[in-house]
Amino acid sequence: MFKIGQKVSFLYEKGDGIIVSLEQNRAQVTDDSGFDRWFPLNELVFIHSEKYADDEITISKEDLEPETNFRIIQERTGVKKPRTVWEIDLHIEEILESTQGMSNTQILLKQMGEFRAIFKKAKNQSVHKLVVIHGVGEGVLKNEIRTYLAQQDQIEVYDADFLEYGKGATAIEFHPNW
Repeated sequence: MFKIGQKVSFLYEKGDGIIVSLEQNRAQVTDDSGFDRWFPLNELVFIHSEKYADDEITISKEDLEPETNFRIIQERTGVKKPRTVWEIDLHIEEILESTQGMSNTQILLKQMGEFRAIFKKAKNQSVHKLVVIHGVGEGVLKNEIRTYLAQQDQIEVYDADFLEYGKGATAIEFHPNW
């Protein structure tokens, strides 16, 4: 699954690196500070892409849950009509009943698939705001989400309300007239 030259992120610490050597169940990685270090393979997460395009990841209908679970909230903003806000929780236990036999990369790809599906659905249905709960963790999922969003037009991205979500959520506002 892992190959020399592949970019990876670390499961239990911040940062990323490039695999320079593979040996049994571990990999030597040159980290973003230029140091070569050994990591067990189960502590590495493959970084799919630094730049997302809609055709880069092929997601079949079987990969997605039958109906992505999300919550619809009406946000009062002082104007007459409330804004439609969707909220999705990408914690893997909210998406799947079990992750038995799945690698960290497979889990991440599943979470990204769910995120991309709900993002497109929200954009197509003219939702005002989408709140994505990704958790804090090591920041791998958040970074993948933000990388994807950086390639999108007519949106505003920021950390969601700290009092309501803590540090583990991203808010996306859709601005179709920008």
